[in-house]
Amino acid sequence: MKILVTGGTGFVGSHSVAALLAAGHDVRLLVRSPGRIGPALEPLGVRTTVDHVVGDVTDPDSVARALRGCDAVLHAAAVYDLDARARPAIARTNVAGAETVLRAAADAGCDPVVHVSSTAALLRRRATVTPDSALSRTHGTYIQSKVASEAVARALQDDGAPVVIVQPGAVLGPDDPHFGDQARRLRDVLRGRYPMWPSGGLHSVDVRDVADVHAAVFMLPSKPRNYLVPGHFVDGATMFETLRALTGRRLPCLVVPAAAMLPMSWTMSTLQRVAPFRLPVDHEGVVFTGTATRCDDSRARDELGVEPHALIETYRDTIRWLHRTGRLTDSEAGPKVSG
Repeated sequence: MKILVTGGTGFVGSHSVAALLAAGHDVRLLVRSPGRIGPALEPLGVRTTVDHVVGDVTDPDSVARALRGCDAVLHAAAVYDLDARARPAIARTNVAGAETVLRAAADAGCDPVVHVSSTAALLRRRATVTPDSALSRTHGTYIQSKVASEAVARALQDDGAPVVIVQPGAVLGPDDPHFGDQARRLRDVLRGRYPMWPSGGLHSVDVRDVADVHAAVFMLPSKPRNYLVPGHFVDGATMFETLRALTGRRLPCLVVPAAAMLPMSWTMSTLQRVAPFRLPVDHEGVVFTGTATRCDDSRARDELGVEPHALIETYRDTIRWLHRTGRLTDSEAGPKVSG
């Protein structure tokens, strides 16, 4: 099967490209910067030249060129960053990209058309959601961009298009070519920049499990489907206890009610818009964690046979990668990882 992948030089996209190639598919990338292809894919063992078209997911002409000759699509391109400075790029890219790529792929007869959504689209305070739950009303630039993007995908499903929606949680793992939001946050936790953590929790997934779900859905019969990527509900206590056991470090941290952190995080995110350096608290991250949304991911486990990596394995492999690439010192990675 010839599969067009958008966002193939990103974190989720690059791991998914490697999984699709390993499964025997032919892959084409729609990329803005061809120079990023090698650095993103070579650490994952992809040494062959990958077909690509230069363009942008918000440009209909680029998308049309990239779709020619393709049987299916994986739309993984989106701006994911809770930094307040990323809001213009999120507003400019995420929904427009979904509308352009998904509608063009459906019109071209691609089957399946896989849309990479997020648990952000399903957030509901202290509830357990399924892949088919109602879309979230939680406020936030990134959150609502994923809500609106998934709404596009669901509308196409309602029209009978073979659209598959995959909903990862907070994605962590090794070999992130852009050193994204989750990897930076883990690094900063290990650097002691988070003496406080909001109460609540979120659905955390391993990037390799996201890639396995993506590879699996291309083997299914034509039909609209939704899947939450298997993972773990992680609150502050679970995360810090796991990291202490893994690294052998004390890592002191106080879990504070999310509601009490909201005013401070709002102020810091407002300052972040003009600050030249990264501040340690993102308002939308506190909102996200404070909902404490749990995810019923049993459909992907049962239908796709994907079981999540153990949480400690995901953290271990990510910390080893951060250490190997010079983003953590020996002492920051801890004696159990760096020794």
